[in-house]
Amino acid sequence: MGDVFSSIFNFMLFAFVVFVFVLWLWLLFSVIGDLFRRDDIGGFGKVLWILFLVLLPYLGVFMYILTQGKGMGQRQVDQLRRAQADLRAFVGFSPADELKKLEELKAAGTINADEYARLRAKVLG
Repeated sequence: MGDVFSSIFNFMLFAFVVFVFVLWLWLLFSVIGDLFRRDDIGGFGKVLWILFLVLLPYLGVFMYILTQGKGMGQRQVDQLRRAQADLRAFVGFSPADELKKLEELKAAGTINADEYARLRAKVLG
């Protein structure tokens, strides 16, 4: 009976270690991606951060997130907004087109006034 619990514990420990390692890899790739997308840091600063990430990988990732986390989030939001604007420009839909469609859906009775107001705020926001 003790061997079964030992095996289960070892499996759970192994699964946890793998999960933490994959999580750390995801954070590392996020940090490196953010670092290369930055315009406010020159090449020398990027090289220093990369050296820090290579020489002290765990500490480097955590230090970057602690010191640059707010900027990482803002850069991600900005990138998503640019991608959305590029997609709208490519496809040809503008907020005015979306508002027109919402008006048509409201006039047809497909959506009610509350849904219309919520969706209109989302399009404009």
